[in-house]
Amino acid sequence: MSDSAEFDSAHFRTIMGHFPTGVTVVTGMNGVVPVGFTIGSFTSVSLDPPLVGFLPQAGSATMDAIEASGSFCVNVLSDAQSDLCWKFAKSGTDETRFADVDWHAAPSGAPILDRAVAWIDCTVEETYTMGDHLFVLGRVRALDADADADGEPPTPLLFFKGSLGGFDAQG
Repeated sequence: MSDSAEFDSAHFRTIMGHFPTGVTVVTGMNGVVPVGFTIGSFTSVSLDPPLVGFLPQAGSATMDAIEASGSFCVNVLSDAQSDLCWKFAKSGTDETRFADVDWHAAPSGAPILDRAVAWIDCTVEETYTMGDHLFVLGRVRALDADADADGEPPTPLLFFKGSLGGFDAQG
């Protein structure tokens, strides 16, 4: 019997939900059309060279477009952007995800969502298949924070046990 036949993936998902994650929307361009999806599995990989990574589901049309374009922008959502988290997470809504969403172009042309806590503009370095997901390695080309240019970036959005909330520093 294979390990996967004995493994309870629903329980695995529940337990993994106990690890809080930041919420990002990874964006790119499909020709002249913006594309993007919600990603909670985003991480810094290396400082020298500057590399980041994220793990989208294999077979994603959005990821296919991003990979074909060769670049993407990671938008770290603020706690006031939970609506964008859900909007970009729903499958089958590719054509309407950017409806009524304010954005401007990163140096690569990928969308920077207005009011994001931070943005990281990257080129696709490598893509690896990892089970039912991909690992996308990106080389950082440009990045910034503080959407209001007031010295105070917005509070980041967090995902924990199926719910969204903000972050309140304790010290």
